[in-house]
Amino acid sequence: MPADEPLGERGFLAVAPPSSAADKLFAGDRDDFGFVMNTSHAWAHQPRDHDALAALWTRAATRAGLTFRQRGILVAASAGALGDPHCSLAWGTRLAGEVDDETAAAVLRGDDAGLDATDRALARWARALARDPNTTQPADVQALRDAGFDEAQIAALTLYVALRIAFSTVNDALGARPNRELVEAAPPAVRDAVGYGRPPADGESAP
Repeated sequence: MPADEPLGERGFLAVAPPSSAADKLFAGDRDDFGFVMNTSHAWAHQPRDHDALAALWTRAATRAGLTFRQRGILVAASAGALGDPHCSLAWGTRLAGEVDDETAAAVLRGDDAGLDATDRALARWARALARDPNTTQPADVQALRDAGFDEAQIAALTLYVALRIAFSTVNDALGARPNRELVEAAPPAVRDAVGYGRPPADGESAP
């Protein structure tokens, strides 16, 4: 870790050895965000596993027939319930672009009043998985059916949420702090809703 970098912002692990797979991971961040995510420095120790996980959740989302907005609902609701600041900020911002800032912030807080019946069913399902999957009931699955999802789609969207929770768990457990640029790019309402997790990084992110 460079001497001028604030200690601990990238997490608890030492810097990963260089690899072409890690370089690809960092390049993807630069394309998506304009900087390297602090979480990616942890994943740089296992970059191929990161790619395999992302490929699996992408396939699950496709098989579930999820729109971009629905992915945003599922990730924001589960990340908010889990208390993961990284995905809350990233996907709260993306969701705000699909709905509005206040509605996205409300989903992060667990308030679905601004959502339609389909989105409410998805948000409630995602939170149940993040908090305690043993609390789910047949009525919750029926709500997903009523929203137009068949059995295979429900299984696929459940897998999607579970994989996103696994991703968040690794990020949070290994101590990465949310990039300052990620926080600053979020709408104020979204930023204010994310009052959990590790504090934002102090320094600028690596380009």
